[in-house]
Amino acid sequence: MNRLGDVVEQLRRDGVRPVVPFVTAGFPDPDACRGALRGAKDAGCRLVEIGVPFSDPVADGPVIQAASQRALAQGMTLAGSLELAAWAQRELDLAVVLMGYLNPVLRMGAPAFTRAAAAAGVAGVIVPDLPLEESAPLGAALADAGIDLVPLVAPTTDAERLRRQAERASGFLYLVSTTGVTGTGAGAGDDLEAYVARVRAACALPLYVGFGVGTAAQAARVAACADGAIVGSALLRRLETAGNAEDARATAAGFIGELDRAMNAGAAGRAKGERT
Repeated sequence: MNRLGDVVEQLRRDGVRPVVPFVTAGFPDPDACRGALRGAKDAGCRLVEIGVPFSDPVADGPVIQAASQRALAQGMTLAGSLELAAWAQRELDLAVVLMGYLNPVLRMGAPAFTRAAAAAGVAGVIVPDLPLEESAPLGAALADAGIDLVPLVAPTTDAERLRRQAERASGFLYLVSTTGVTGTGAGAGDDLEAYVARVRAACALPLYVGFGVGTAAQAARVAACADGAIVGSALLRRLETAGNAEDARATAAGFIGELDRAMNAGAAGRAKGERT
């Protein structure tokens, strides 16, 4: 089992429902981005998601789109994002899932990307626009390097496609909680609990819910049925006005801590129940 699998399984054994913060590499500026990651560590995070800024992020809403444009304008690249991931792993002992679109990966070349991700200590990779039917070569290359390719499923994913995704999944399964793009403010869908139950019946891996999780109430709802929550747009909104690295650190620590308390009010009981 690689590091991502180790981390998510230990969290599950501990009865912890993690808040996984998403940051766009280089946003709001390189120093403040590192400050935000320090804040995530301060809040107790063991796992973070770092987004590679891209000019056409089709799965992302206006907040992450704007963050990507701002980071790109300051010179952030895929290589720079990998350097940030290496820093977070080395200096903060955070397991890093790198989220990036397919085009930059192909421009670098899948073999070179895999080598660079492994050298950076990346634990998992998410490529939201990589079709399931075309994912096997990259997934195999990453697996050989000890890196999980984390797939996304949506409420509209049919039973057969869900089965195929579950067969190929490793690390955890990313559940998109709503249809549409990130950061719309709609929150998790009305049928979240039934959706999570359907996916859990098909996949033994931990299930992490993202898209539409940005308040304590939403986090608590996710914790009641899933294994973790990924929080991106709501965090980036708060980081937009961070004046320096310390501002970003305090902002991230405070917000993530608030969500973590909502997620883990019953953590001790869950851990006891899972050990018996």
